[in-house]
Amino acid sequence: MARLQGLYPKLIDLSLGRLERLLGAMGEPHLALPPVIHVAGTNGKGSVCAFLRAMGEAAGLRVHVYTSPHLVRFNERIRLAGELVSDEDFAAALDEVEAKNAGGEITVFEALTAAAFWLFSRVPADLCLLEVGLGGRFDATNVIAAPRVAALTSVSLDHQEFLGESLAGIAAEKAGIVKPGCVAVTGRQAPEVFEVFERAARAAGVGLLARGRDWDVAVEGGGLVLGGMRLPMPALAGVHQVDNAGIAMMALKHCGLAVPGAALAAGLRTVEWPGRLQVLRGRLAGMLPAGSELWLDGAHNVGGRAALAAQLEAWDGPTVVVVGMKQSKDVREFLAPLVGRAARLFAVAEPGQHGALAVEKVIEASGGVAVAGPDISGALRQILAPARVLICGSLYLAGEVLKLDGGIG
Repeated sequence: MARLQGLYPKLIDLSLGRLERLLGAMGEPHLALPPVIHVAGTNGKGSVCAFLRAMGEAAGLRVHVYTSPHLVRFNERIRLAGELVSDEDFAAALDEVEAKNAGGEITVFEALTAAAFWLFSRVPADLCLLEVGLGGRFDATNVIAAPRVAALTSVSLDHQEFLGESLAGIAAEKAGIVKPGCVAVTGRQAPEVFEVFERAARAAGVGLLARGRDWDVAVEGGGLVLGGMRLPMPALAGVHQVDNAGIAMMALKHCGLAVPGAALAAGLRTVEWPGRLQVLRGRLAGMLPAGSELWLDGAHNVGGRAALAAQLEAWDGPTVVVVGMKQSKDVREFLAPLVGRAARLFAVAEPGQHGALAVEKVIEASGGVAVAGPDISGALRQILAPARVLICGSLYLAGEVLKLDGGIG
């Protein structure tokens, strides 16, 4: 990875030419994948992939998965037929990428994507789940042929420097994964986003299955109802996960593989996705007074903070919020709805946190409401009575927290 990181000066450069050249030299493994469900959106992509994997595996399917970013180890990004890629297989794939790339310009994400495709093409599986890294139209994962299903999750403002300043413009980038021959599925969207998705589907000559028009999922009697099926509530916490679960179930219904209702129910009960409203029970949780709860969420943009604000409202009683963010994010906008809902607000930055915003900047953006942690351990030590505590603001912070707590070995 260290060698590959030196091959191209830009961390992100949305184009497909470099990767297409490399994949051609590697024998075009991206054209030898099992049936693909391609997932794009601003928030919820990883959760939808987690639901899809849990349900597919409950149905006895062998499932490949490519997601990003990782929280602790690069291996988290690639699952081969249900298992995280081993160090040995990962190294072999990167050796192949490096050899066939022959010193050409390539970004790290493109190299990882090529490695994933090479591995997926060599290991038999029934289903392949691809999460878009950024955008959709020019994302490295979009070199594939038409997927069985293009799943479009919640769209909000994020990465405007790459995708544009408007919801419609960002939606157009996400809709780039909709191709002739696929089925497109989407959940609840702002009207201008839905219009863009509808136009993209018409242009590709495919159907768009939209929540509230073509399908719906509802919470009734302590469970979910979808198309007449009664199902359990998702194991992933948060009211927004109902939408993600619905998108996943509709995508599976239209991917051409048999997934019975019992497998959908089993997947909902067993799904796991670290760093997304995850309860921590390790070393950090042990620092809090008895009777406390410690939650972790990687939300870091407008859509993510809206989901967190809704969750704070849904929880009974007060919640202490611990926030650490990346320098490139609009911290003031992220904090605005959380400041009034948090019983106390701590600003933190972990030493190993990539691109961490200075604690003083977080405090300033909070209007002086937040107090310095100044790191996670320091913040938790200041909590002297039993409390519900939520750590949020960055997936990079989430990774550091999981290391401190002892999660994802």
